[in-house]
Amino acid sequence: MQKTAMTVEGEIALREELNHLIKVVRPRIISDIATAREHGDLKENAEYHAAREQQSFAEGRIQEIESKLSNIQVIDIHKVPHGDKVIFGSTATIINLESDQTVTYKIVGDDEAEVKLGKISYQSPIARALMGKEIGEVVVVKAPSGDVEYEIDQVEFI
Repeated sequence: MQKTAMTVEGEIALREELNHLIKVVRPRIISDIATAREHGDLKENAEYHAAREQQSFAEGRIQEIESKLSNIQVIDIHKVPHGDKVIFGSTATIINLESDQTVTYKIVGDDEAEVKLGKISYQSPIARALMGKEIGEVVVVKAPSGDVEYEIDQVEFI
């Protein structure tokens, strides 16, 4: 199985979610199941079935996170030699040459990507076009509406 790239921040967020699920959610669900069992007949006990469903979801998510954490390569942008090139973990400000609109994206792993927060997956078309390019270079991004040209205005390692 191939390792998945992730930033330090992404790894921390996954570990925090895992910790919350194990130390807060799991004990609460176990308590809910015990309380529901006290109400008697389990066949028609909606509280019991809801708690078991929550337990199934939480345990599935715990397994998913543990699997991801065992199969990631964490890239610390602060330990990578910096330059003017866009690399995994860097933040690039680009200018749409047609509309003159400026947008800033941080290139992150798939699990961290959240476009609304300006975080895009390294596998996205924009990130793939930007990776390895330097400040001042023009890149062409293949979009559903057609090719879009961007100029790399700034690269930060934050």
